[in-house]
Amino acid sequence: MPTYLYLGGLSGVSSMMAVVAGFTGHHRLARTTRVAAALGAAAGAGLLAAELGRPERFLNMLRVFKPTSPMSVGSWILAAQGGLSAVAASSELTGSLPVVGDAAVLATGVTGPLTATYTAVLVADTAVPAWHEAYRELPFLFAGSALASAGALGMLATPRAEAGPARAVAVLGAAMETVSGVVMERRLGQAAEPYRQGRAGRLMRSARALTAGGGLLAAVAGRSRTVTALSGLALTAGALCTRFGILAAGRASAADPKYTVVPQRQRLDGERPA
Repeated sequence: MPTYLYLGGLSGVSSMMAVVAGFTGHHRLARTTRVAAALGAAAGAGLLAAELGRPERFLNMLRVFKPTSPMSVGSWILAAQGGLSAVAASSELTGSLPVVGDAAVLATGVTGPLTATYTAVLVADTAVPAWHEAYRELPFLFAGSALASAGALGMLATPRAEAGPARAVAVLGAAMETVSGVVMERRLGQAAEPYRQGRAGRLMRSARALTAGGGLLAAVAGRSRTVTALSGLALTAGALCTRFGILAAGRASAADPKYTVVPQRQRLDGERPA
């Protein structure tokens, strides 16, 4: 699941970068991000199918569109993102049907942001305390992580002369992810304990250090190959640690009844008349 979350965010933001890069004349970056978006969506869909146990379960979710179901909406978003990004990448790599490819990449400018953030809604819309209580911050945390990871890949896979926009995206994502994580833990109070303790705590602290460090390196990298590589690797590792840390925190909170009982009591006490 964490790798699927990472790949979805990577695909979504890569699509957004491809749109901007195409308009600004960064052709190598546009090519890189088109391919990254398609590969990320395809790999993410494969992992989701594996997570469901049988691939046909994913196809079954596309038989009906339920606007009230985050899983149903998410399945349609992922399917649209996968199809459109595949068309855009195929056109870019083969040089065929450029008008169709350009139209597809423009369409991913809509599906991309949704792909990068819908998973936050998906996990928050559960009974898992650490996820449900963090419903306000998780979309920003996921968006920041997606920006950082896609920016990192753009930096690593694009010639340095054209990687400036990717570095800017990476810095923005690192800042958003770091700030969102701090705000989330402060607001949650006791419910934030699973994010600070045990395996989840170690992963989240590692994520914060790697992301902040990678963002700072991206800001000063310029055209240095070594600094760019260190920044990209740190941001990628940080994004993965964030996703695995969130999963571990959710499992830890679900295993301890106090993270369910205490918030319920607090809400009941708040509803009682004085």
